[in-house]
Amino acid sequence: MNTYSKPAIFRQLLKKGVVVMPGAFNAATALLIEKIGFGAVYISGAGLSNGMAGVPDIGLLTMTEMVQQSGYIANAVNIPAIADADTGFGDLPNIARTVKSFEKAGVAGIHIEDQEFPKRCGHLPGKKVIPAQDMEEKIRAACDARENPDFLIIVRTDSRAMEGLEGVIKRAKKYIDAGADVIFPEALESKREFEIFAKEVKGVSLMTNMTEFGKTPYMSVREFEEMGYSIVIFPLTAFRVAMKAVEDALTELKKTGTQKGFIDRMQTREELYKLLKYKPR
Repeated sequence: MNTYSKPAIFRQLLKKGVVVMPGAFNAATALLIEKIGFGAVYISGAGLSNGMAGVPDIGLLTMTEMVQQSGYIANAVNIPAIADADTGFGDLPNIARTVKSFEKAGVAGIHIEDQEFPKRCGHLPGKKVIPAQDMEEKIRAACDARENPDFLIIVRTDSRAMEGLEGVIKRAKKYIDAGADVIFPEALESKREFEIFAKEVKGVSLMTNMTEFGKTPYMSVREFEEMGYSIVIFPLTAFRVAMKAVEDALTELKKTGTQKGFIDRMQTREELYKLLKYKPR
């Protein structure tokens, strides 16, 4: 076992405390996440769908596209990256291929979810989930497919909207028995629900999504940590801030015909080159 592999490094981070992962929608964003001092980076499926292809997060990108973009991000930084693998891109043989492909691309782990395909954003209505037994088979196939035993298989359940908190807890326990390394309950709707879930679901690390404009109320990393969550992701925070800043800049450029008024809001050429470790001759 390679203790210096990124999956092993991520597991060591989990032993030290809560792991906070902002979402990267391209490699340059990941470089900024590393520069600021975060220990790991999250590769958001929504971020890649929205930012790379300009499409909604409904499973439109292929596994090959997701793996390629995730590889660019994971290999641009020294910190480990966890990637969103949606529903696993198919049946059991496809699940195995997905795991092998992401592992080869250099990410430290992936999360797969129990939604039906085509999936929907986890915080939108109209989701449907597959039977728990079918998801258990997917989890076992995913665990069997990895070559590095440290590669994380994170399992997300989207069942809160259909089965209530009790259903989420029941599924989580079944998914742990099937081999999940981390459980990710998506779109819980109150701090109390997060507290109950953490008390009921034991034996693995817990992951949570602190997205904006969703079902989950805004809570701090410290609050999640105190409840027992080991991983907190902020999937689209950087993307949303960047998009708003770009929109404002383009609006001003269209109005004034010059960028002089917002030069001070730009990353300079020197700052970019430093981030990219580029020294022009």
